[in-house]
Amino acid sequence: MATEHDHHDHSVDGPGYATPQAAIEQSEPEEVAYIIGLYVGTEIDEPDFLAVVDLNPESDTYQEIIDRIKMPTRGDELHHFGWNACSSSCHVEGLERQHLVIPGNRSARIHIVDTENRREPELVEVIEPDDVHEYDLSAPHTVHCIPDGQILISMLGDADGDHPGGFLELNDDFEIERRWDAPGEIDFNYDYWYQPRHNVMVSSEWAAPVTYQPGFDMADVEDGKYGQRLHFWNWKERKVEQTIDLGEEGLVPLEVRFQHSPESVHGYVNAALSSNIFHFWQADSEFRADKVIDFEPREHEDWDMPVPALPTDILISMDDRYLFGGNWLHGDVWMYDISDPTNPRAADSISIGGYYGDIRDVQGREIVAGPQMLQLSLDGERLYWTTSLYSSWDNQFFPNEGEKGSVMLKADVNPRRGTMTLDEDFLVDFGEMPAGPARAHEIRWPDGDCTSDVWQ
Repeated sequence: MATEHDHHDHSVDGPGYATPQAAIEQSEPEEVAYIIGLYVGTEIDEPDFLAVVDLNPESDTYQEIIDRIKMPTRGDELHHFGWNACSSSCHVEGLERQHLVIPGNRSARIHIVDTENRREPELVEVIEPDDVHEYDLSAPHTVHCIPDGQILISMLGDADGDHPGGFLELNDDFEIERRWDAPGEIDFNYDYWYQPRHNVMVSSEWAAPVTYQPGFDMADVEDGKYGQRLHFWNWKERKVEQTIDLGEEGLVPLEVRFQHSPESVHGYVNAALSSNIFHFWQADSEFRADKVIDFEPREHEDWDMPVPALPTDILISMDDRYLFGGNWLHGDVWMYDISDPTNPRAADSISIGGYYGDIRDVQGREIVAGPQMLQLSLDGERLYWTTSLYSSWDNQFFPNEGEKGSVMLKADVNPRRGTMTLDEDFLVDFGEMPAGPARAHEIRWPDGDCTSDVWQ
């Protein structure tokens, strides 16, 4: 098996790639994926797990879950997770992109998994909820490495699961270093991304855990319990310098993505409930945001209101040319050409799953939920996705998924033509687990990916 150094001989001292272009040109095709598997919210009394999926087409176990790392405790709701190191820390000699930091969003328990053996990772450490609550934080979400070998985790609630949220910092020994932000600096929290060359971090808003964890209630939106703002931070001083209210067309802004080029001041956020994509950028030392993509709601006989598209995840290709996303309720995977960041141009889409998807089965397997978490190969030629959003929300909108389990699907992408083709020979079925059907959420590659790598 190739070692980390075999993959990363790129004239850097630590992990990662020297530039985004190096990631495209010098990476090898993904051979395994790490994917969150969930039993929270089902009748199966099992802990959540990390699945290892074989993605090598030449392998006898291609498309199979070849290993599962069970968490020690039930009820975590593993959700988003990330690496201990990425390309922003490629100057740190001796640092390896080897450990996955996997939080439980419901439990506030944080798990550390060693992937030195890529096909058989090992759980090596657990940070217990009481240690997290000491910092008046809960509901860990987005995990990014930060340039000096530290790890920053967005926290969606206080110790009681209410707002305000904040940020927790771990050191390179996976110990809690400090609360990164001053309490009360923000109210709601969700995702974040940083551009160190511009001394800026952007964070988004979902809701307090006491609001979103039981499930979705439109009355909570009307009562102002869901966010609609972006916060732009002074990265070095750890303070919010500017807040943009996206208004009624920017309800529930979730994933924030700066372009990969460290020179860029352009990025995007998906306002899930409003079903819009906003472009944000810096001009004259201030950030601005405009709606650039709008997905219209659709009528449905079982709904007393038009169904929103609910774009729940987006990502930017490593060359900053394409924006990809998934509309969970409508059942679309889409790509836009963002060569001009201010004017995205629709390139292609695949209609599958959800309430309206044209293709409802692959290899005879019924697709019972829409496309949710996405991951793109570093060369931009293969797009993968899973179908679970959050256990209580899954049970509301796609109740059959708890009974049948999630799937992982794939599209072949032609970046030159701007097209996608569903690979109908590819299916990873999380409904075929030994303990029973499981849900699948976020996807990571061992050599870094389009939603975790940052450059200085």
